[in-house]
Amino acid sequence: MNKLYPSAAAALADLVADGQTIAVGGFGLCGIPEALIAALRDSGKRNLTAISNNAGVDGFGLGQLLETRQIRKMVSSYVGENKEFERQYLAGELELEFTPQGTLAEKLRAGGCGIPAFFTATGYGTVVAEGKETREINGRMYVLEHALTADISLVKAWKADKAGNLIYRRTARNFNPNVAMAGKVTVVEVEEIVETGSFDPDEIHTPGIYVQRIVLNPHPEKRIEKRTTKENPNA
Repeated sequence: MNKLYPSAAAALADLVADGQTIAVGGFGLCGIPEALIAALRDSGKRNLTAISNNAGVDGFGLGQLLETRQIRKMVSSYVGENKEFERQYLAGELELEFTPQGTLAEKLRAGGCGIPAFFTATGYGTVVAEGKETREINGRMYVLEHALTADISLVKAWKADKAGNLIYRRTARNFNPNVAMAGKVTVVEVEEIVETGSFDPDEIHTPGIYVQRIVLNPHPEKRIEKRTTKENPNA
């Protein structure tokens, strides 16, 4: 099975449709699938539900899809860097399912593992628990959280072999492995593609069984959300 596609647009062309649920890897702008997000924007598909730790920033990452009004609902844990998100949400134009960060990671992992739901103490007694089943276990109260799956997962990795085995680079690993597992179809953007068998099996972070399509993007922009500097007293 050939998993390699010539471009992000080609990898998504026959996959994306209006109304789908799309899971997207990354933490802030670290480890986001830049080319795949841009291709999704260019597809023009609308009424999407986006599962992502955050909503990007204005004009980059998922912020691009917010500007074009392609996202109907966000399932996220942090949205504070995007003014357009704030505007749409406060105006009632965008639905938000706010989820604690660890809970979001576990919901994706559970979805990828075929676990339908789990109990967690996180969020009990807050608005996060409203409308959800709660249960006392060993004297402590827990909230029932349902797993998350997606029609399509968009993932960023550092390297892939042609079988789809993935290696992530440092903190860019973040949500990407869980997102890769949770998608019915997983499309991965990588900086380098090598021959199958090139990786030491112990180095592989995501097995190729979870990956259906691979796109090469050797020179991603890798923007920084906030750059903080200080003067060098020795300069």
